[in-house]
Amino acid sequence: MQANGDQPEAYLARADYYYENGSFEQAVADLQQALLADSTHLNSLHKLADVYLDYYQSKKAMETLETAANLYPRNINTLLKKSEFHLILKQYEESMRTIDQILRIEPQNAEAYFMFGQNFVEQGDTARAINSFQTAVENEPELLDAWIKLGQLQVAQGNRLIAEKYFDSGIAVNPENILVRHAKADYLADQDKLSEAIEVYRNIIAIDPDYEDAYFNSGLIYLDMDSIPQAYERFNICLQVSPLHIRAFYYRGLAAEFMGRTEQAKADYEQALALAPDYEDPQEGLRRLRAVE
Repeated sequence: MQANGDQPEAYLARADYYYENGSFEQAVADLQQALLADSTHLNSLHKLADVYLDYYQSKKAMETLETAANLYPRNINTLLKKSEFHLILKQYEESMRTIDQILRIEPQNAEAYFMFGQNFVEQGDTARAINSFQTAVENEPELLDAWIKLGQLQVAQGNRLIAEKYFDSGIAVNPENILVRHAKADYLADQDKLSEAIEVYRNIIAIDPDYEDAYFNSGLIYLDMDSIPQAYERFNICLQVSPLHIRAFYYRGLAAEFMGRTEQAKADYEQALALAPDYEDPQEGLRRLRAVE
């Protein structure tokens, strides 16, 4: 991939490529070139902050965002990013101070209230977190992450019916969204509503037939229900969708072992270990099989 001329977009595009492939030094070098061409190029500043953070240079990441915020003091995306980085670094006061800055510019900004909620969750203030997430969805019902957080917080407090209503509200807002449905399926499985959870995973598969977690998680549920052939089938499809899914190899092997298909079980355990040599469960599986040979 080549970067042409003095256009920051060309360097940014190549930096994106390097970043996605884990070549952080090359990404930083190209982003620095982009900023030499245009020191105010906001997308390059944002990306440089991302690279620095993932490259374990958090101080440089925050300095880069400070530069961006000084150049664009009313840019909401920059301020949200700055607040998020402070949160990641557990700098809660700084994160919340930046959120206050956003709300002075846009008093009903839903993502700012979502970030408030995230801060309160991290600090263990569940009541204020719930209030913040509720304000977020009141201002922007399409903010599905907030519906998920509300459901999860209510589950943690034992308010199961309220939790389910929050998950259902998120689904009603966007029936095609997989993450909200997945959150509801996790909740149902945790409540031992196994058949209902499987039905939600079926709905997810109907929306996205390549969503591997739906096959894998429903396979685990079928194992809990002692529906071994169905579990085997789900793990098998999971591996067709994601051929390097290590845990799916182990659990398909376990289902095969339960069905007396020892050669298949052995092959799956060995494949899981080929991908993850320290994985203890398939090691134990092979020991069981050898003990009855």
